[in-house]
Amino acid sequence: MLGRLWGRLAAGSAGHGVDAPGRAGAGLLALGGSGLARGSSRAEERIDTALLLVAAALVLLGVVMVYSASITLADSPRYKVVPTHFLLRHLFAIVVAMVAAVAAFSLPMARWQQLAPAAFGVALALLVIVLIPGVGTGALGARRWIPLAVFNLQPSELMKVACVLYAASFTVRKQDYMHSLKRGFLPIGLVMLAIGVLLQLQPDLGAFIVIVAIAMGILFLGGLNGRLFVAITVLLAVGLAAIVWLFPYRRERIFAYLDPWSAEHVLKKGYQLTHSLIAFGRGEWFGVGLGGSVEKLHYLTEAHTDFILAVIAEELGLVAVMVLIIAFYWLTKRAFEIGRQAVALERTFAGLAAQGIGIWLGVQAFINIGVASGLLPTKGLTLPLVSYGGSAMLATIVAIGLLLRVDWENRVLMRGGRA
Repeated sequence: MLGRLWGRLAAGSAGHGVDAPGRAGAGLLALGGSGLARGSSRAEERIDTALLLVAAALVLLGVVMVYSASITLADSPRYKVVPTHFLLRHLFAIVVAMVAAVAAFSLPMARWQQLAPAAFGVALALLVIVLIPGVGTGALGARRWIPLAVFNLQPSELMKVACVLYAASFTVRKQDYMHSLKRGFLPIGLVMLAIGVLLQLQPDLGAFIVIVAIAMGILFLGGLNGRLFVAITVLLAVGLAAIVWLFPYRRERIFAYLDPWSAEHVLKKGYQLTHSLIAFGRGEWFGVGLGGSVEKLHYLTEAHTDFILAVIAEELGLVAVMVLIIAFYWLTKRAFEIGRQAVALERTFAGLAAQGIGIWLGVQAFINIGVASGLLPTKGLTLPLVSYGGSAMLATIVAIGLLLRVDWENRVLMRGGRA
């Protein structure tokens, strides 16, 4: 089925100025199955197999750990599901994400540059739609999802992909004005402000932090004036501090982070952090064994999503956590290498998009790992490619598909081809 789908996608993209997209697509799908027979050896060489394998390893680890962390939720009166409920939904999300990634890979980056404003407009519209009563659904006091027939769509996750594309496109279009506040930053600054307002109405501060990091990182890499960048960063930090201080429940999280074991916080805002730290302590170097976590037995809330790293630490140990950190470091580093290579080949949009994906993966992984280990205050963000979450998995795997596309086009150009 995927082979036929790829054939149609490849045929549809043949007119966009990239040589032999069918061979590249076959090479990509070859790594997963029967498409190898149709892929040429040259196509395989043009795919960054190391990048693909590291991403796949993180996804597979996530499948195992989501099942391990969620199997006990069948006993919870909150969910009332079978033990494999979350595993099957997670696997379905991965399949959907892989199909979407193949579609994303099939389009040249030049075409994505053209589609960037439209993609951003759709993502922005979805952020508005999710706030409409009767349309968006909520959980734990947040309204962040649009229920669909197959899964719940979280627009803030799609906005991360759209932000990468739009910020890269904006930077290329405004390259001559990157020194100017009015013409270089203000337009996208106002757009980010609108996104911030919409996300705070959900509320989803974590997604907003990641999106701002993506946009500011791309602007800086695209040549934003250094003094202007520092001034804006300071203003953003002040604004973030004000947002935290103005909302009592966010203030309490900061206080709980500073002293989670105090009698005032240990059973309230410090509850997740203390149980996450207990999980890290129990795991020691090599863990208590797969499936042996105690904290996932209704002690650590959201163990299969935001705090899945705590379950990994408890069951597989600190060694596994360090391997995970190295994997994310390598992914981030590789994304920047691909981006620099694209810029050197005078493909600025593709290069900035690749580096934006690197910023996204690096910042979000750092926040999630920092929260679970007590380095940062508690904030709800998934661990990319690992945590349970359909929209997050969809957005992140699509981002990996775009990263592979940038690298594939780099390789084609360096071999004298046309992209």
